[in-house]
Amino acid sequence: MTEAFGLSDTGCVRANNEDYYRIEPELGLYLLADGMGGAKAGERASALAVETIAGIFNETRQRDSQALLSAVERANNSVLELARNDPKLEGMGTTLVAVLDLGEELVIASVGDSRMYVLDSESFRAVTEDQSWVNEVGRPLGLDEAALRSHPLRNVLTMAIGAGAQIVVNRYSVPWKPGSLALLSSDGLHGVVAREELEKILRAQEPLEAKCRRFIDAARAAGAPDNVTAVLLRKN
Repeated sequence: MTEAFGLSDTGCVRANNEDYYRIEPELGLYLLADGMGGAKAGERASALAVETIAGIFNETRQRDSQALLSAVERANNSVLELARNDPKLEGMGTTLVAVLDLGEELVIASVGDSRMYVLDSESFRAVTEDQSWVNEVGRPLGLDEAALRSHPLRNVLTMAIGAGAQIVVNRYSVPWKPGSLALLSSDGLHGVVAREELEKILRAQEPLEAKCRRFIDAARAAGAPDNVTAVLLRKN
């Protein structure tokens, strides 16, 4: 059995929240998106992507990695179509991390730089890889982390839902063992809270809701310049 809880916060700077998440335990489906675009277009993009995927799984009841990939591609088409039909929404997009619980494993699809981490008996590690300038260009060039944190291209994504008709969806699978924890996070969390602090909070012996609130508090204590969202899963 998988237990889940999610929490989102506007942060300390932004006036609105463009993050969006959904927890569907009956489907074993967990989604988090971080929207982008002016005039509240980011809010529309993230909500549309998440609701499209949830709607597809509710309708078809197919539960495998191919179904997840297909749903993400359809979410991309939905965001593109909405932007085409409304000039005010031009350029909107969203990151996405989608997790499907298949019992003994989690399958994951990700676009952009929202992440999934896993804490188990072996380690605490990021499962997803950011589709970003920092990860795909900056680090391979040999720039150190201090330089990357202040680089003018540090917030540039190389892929997003809504960026174009052809998207690259990263896919992963991890064993899902009793006692394991998974964290889905927007960059408003992992971008400001150190990896060591994320692990410390995950390892604390407390309910998932308390952990999520501690994640939000840690991001706000660091200034929370962006929206902050955490979704936690625990295999019991």
